[in-house]
Amino acid sequence: MKGLVSFSIFLSLLIFVTPDEGDEVEVEVEEEPQLQLPFRDRSHIEKTLRLDEKTTSDDYSGVLQRLRKIYHNAIRPMEQAYKYNELRQHEITAYPGRSMTSFQDGEIVSKPMILFLGPWSVGKSTMVNYLLGLDENIYQLYTGAEPTTSEFTVLMHGNKVRTVEGIVMAADSARSFSPLEKFGQNFLEKLVGIELPHRLLERVTVVDTPGIIENRKQQERGYPFNDVCQWFIDRADLIFVVFDPTKLDVGLELEMLFRQLKGRESQIRIILNKADNIATQELMRVYGALFWSLAPLINVTEPPRVYVSSFWPYEYQYDTNQNLFLKEEVSLLEDLNQVIENRLENKIAFIRQHAIRVRIHALLVDRYLQTFKDKMTFFSDPELVFNEILDEPDKFYIFKSILAKTNVSKFDLPNPSIYKDFFGINPINSFKLLSAQCSYMGGCLLEKIERIIAHELPGLLGAISAGKNPPLSSCDITGCGETPKNRYRKP
Repeated sequence: MKGLVSFSIFLSLLIFVTPDEGDEVEVEVEEEPQLQLPFRDRSHIEKTLRLDEKTTSDDYSGVLQRLRKIYHNAIRPMEQAYKYNELRQHEITAYPGRSMTSFQDGEIVSKPMILFLGPWSVGKSTMVNYLLGLDENIYQLYTGAEPTTSEFTVLMHGNKVRTVEGIVMAADSARSFSPLEKFGQNFLEKLVGIELPHRLLERVTVVDTPGIIENRKQQERGYPFNDVCQWFIDRADLIFVVFDPTKLDVGLELEMLFRQLKGRESQIRIILNKADNIATQELMRVYGALFWSLAPLINVTEPPRVYVSSFWPYEYQYDTNQNLFLKEEVSLLEDLNQVIENRLENKIAFIRQHAIRVRIHALLVDRYLQTFKDKMTFFSDPELVFNEILDEPDKFYIFKSILAKTNVSKFDLPNPSIYKDFFGINPINSFKLLSAQCSYMGGCLLEKIERIIAHELPGLLGAISAGKNPPLSSCDITGCGETPKNRYRKP
């Protein structure tokens, strides 16, 4: 009975409020306010990175000129004599036939490289847009909650905004990306360069990488992703590994990435991005969980520096640690500025490290050749003798004998297995002993490379650190690579 009465009352009210045909009904719809955070002040970025200051390019160009001369006079002849670039390890992009006045010696004159790595959709591209001020710009890197970046994007300085295809970057000898051709055309299609007239890009080159997706096999990318990452890691001056509070798990691909970062711990900066999206107590738990996940992958005494902030153009969320996030961001920018300030010192150290590798390679080839000559007899089979040496290098003290040399560490020795492939392409008889690599006018190759490792490059580094103009060396007097004039020859 009560149900019947209630239904009658509801029907009466419905008839009462139903308008007649033709009557206009005004319906007021209450609009929900859209909350959009305002843009953040960017003055601290320009102030910390000193973008308003004009850099003196004369000293920088002068030191690079000296480095080019040292390279072409002492290092490159050794590379060519013992085919160092055939190892496909840490080769320097420099091309034969160039004049020393050309400013196109690849990695020797390249700017410091800033590399962004990490899982997908953690804010790597957003962070690049924020640092370069590309937000609300048609040339900004595409971002989104889904995996968006499928290419290796290289942001470089240019007089105007333009896009450079990967095949063009690899073919351009003025750039340092020519060695990337070895990864195949499929990779070059996934490589893109963007030139921008930006003051930060006048000093550094920024590389944004595809996000790591753990459920994807390497073969599905169509190119050797880990090998490409290793190439950029070897040349990066600063490596940002970015995470966010929702992606702290470490899978096989991320674990492989950290294996590739071994030995580069001083250049790694771990970033916990999007930190203002969670409460303070939850942020502390996420911070601890990140360390717990990365602890087995980074076996160093001192834990890596972790920056906690939110790197995007909008203001921080309300009721969060805004002062802490801003201080963390400024600390990160100071690290970036240190790379810019120390670019000359880092470049000299890079050239010296490369010279040490070339010297070790030449010493190893010389040792293999000397051992082969000592083992050979009139009735010996050359192929069997040399294969025995390749298969058992420890038996003939190939690598142990190199450790007796100065400036050689056992941690710098290459893997013995790579020389099987190396000598498979380059017959041992095609090389000469180091003792035979001497000339009356040019000197010995080994002596020249040892001199620059022990004296010239450290002296150049010490002069720059002291703020002095580096003194002239014999390289500057004779014009490295040129034959010295014979004073006793009649005109």
